[in-house]
Amino acid sequence: MARYVFRLFFPALLVTLVGCSTTQSPTDIRIIAVPNAPKAAGPYSQGVVANGFLFTAGSTPRDPVTNQNIQGDITAQSARTFDNLEAILAGAGCSWKDVVKVTVYMTNLADFSKMNEVMAARVGDNKPARSTVGVASLPTGVALEVDLVAKLPR
Repeated sequence: MARYVFRLFFPALLVTLVGCSTTQSPTDIRIIAVPNAPKAAGPYSQGVVANGFLFTAGSTPRDPVTNQNIQGDITAQSARTFDNLEAILAGAGCSWKDVVKVTVYMTNLADFSKMNEVMAARVGDNKPARSTVGVASLPTGVALEVDLVAKLPR
């Protein structure tokens, strides 16, 4: 019985492991770094392109020139955050129409509708999947952080 199970499952396991190790090489990864979005504040990139997708780091309402958080309500902070993401999208050759997934982290979910208005104006007719998560706090005391995934245009 053990020999039968081994013969049945080992080829599938081998194909899976080999597939994982050969589907992407380090040369398939491209780092996105644009001057009109805040520089990464740690050991990460603004965005990474891999396997036909752009994955962004979490973006906050930092001004790319002063590198300081902007002042203002959730509408102003959302606008700056989406400006930063738009710059990263453009740096990868994408736009809002290419976005397939957005994750929003907010310290006050009572502000959801205002953030949603800003996002709706950006994405237009594109309706990416979205998750919104309420969190106790975010780095540097900002009200929201947003990351996204976009498919590279062909």
